[in-house]
Amino acid sequence: MIAFMQQIAIIKKKPTGNRSRQTVAAYLFLLPWLVGFFGYTCWPFIHSFYLSLTQSTLSETVFIGLDNYVNMFSDGRFLKSLEVTTKYVFLSVPLKLAMALFVAMLLYRSSFSMTVYRTLFYLPSLIGGSIAVAVMWRQIFGIDGLWNSLLALFGIPGKAWLGQPDYALYLLVLLVVWQFGSSMVIFLAGLKNVPADMYEAAMIDGAGAVKRFLRITLPLISPIILFNLILQTIGSFQVFTQGYVITKGGPMDETLFAVLYIYELAFKQQKMGYASAISWMLLVVIAVVTAVLFFTSKRWVYYENEIQRGR
Repeated sequence: MIAFMQQIAIIKKKPTGNRSRQTVAAYLFLLPWLVGFFGYTCWPFIHSFYLSLTQSTLSETVFIGLDNYVNMFSDGRFLKSLEVTTKYVFLSVPLKLAMALFVAMLLYRSSFSMTVYRTLFYLPSLIGGSIAVAVMWRQIFGIDGLWNSLLALFGIPGKAWLGQPDYALYLLVLLVVWQFGSSMVIFLAGLKNVPADMYEAAMIDGAGAVKRFLRITLPLISPIILFNLILQTIGSFQVFTQGYVITKGGPMDETLFAVLYIYELAFKQQKMGYASAISWMLLVVIAVVTAVLFFTSKRWVYYENEIQRGR
């Protein structure tokens, strides 16, 4: 009996040693990520907040408190950049998600041909944010670009479209709408989880395609819509490449996005402190918009367990 109890004690002790070794091994595997997280995320995050309270250049740093935050509201270019960015978000995100959902509805059936089409539609998202595509877009809508060549076939005089304040921002919106592949893939995953028997029951009751889409598809994929909406909204507030490569923020600051203005302040004018303050203000704007989306989602996002309870 004593020998049996000793064996039990040994068995109980073994997991503790194994658990310790597993914990050490886990932290060793996590070490590269932890170094990157604290060294390249947390520290810059904290340091940028400190810089936002200073008048900082490459040569000196002077603590000025909240002056940067006060001054930005009298900075016309900052207010313009916030207006342009907000307009871009409210135009591009709904159009991009609508296009993604529309194409996903066309391609959600399983077949080899549909797999090929999905790949083709996803390709623009892989290359759409690159410098090369931005340069190509600038060439297409340039004075001697492809778009003006097509218009010339119908006798319509062309112009430098990206140099027109009334058109420049909308052409950048068109570029990002073209990159709907990532949202489309997420919508495809959501559509495949909609029970087929619900569609069959609706068809038996005489519901048409539009009614089935509005009463079944949209409610059941509303969590996916919320997920895509938040991702795309956050990403759109941080747009930079298109404005920098294609228009340089012009014409007349009509494509001066907030991140582009931050870049100009920090790396061209060497106003690191002011640029950091605007970065934090942009973070606050993104956080507020995201919170509003989460708060309003209670009215239009439906989860399966809530539907079953008859919400």
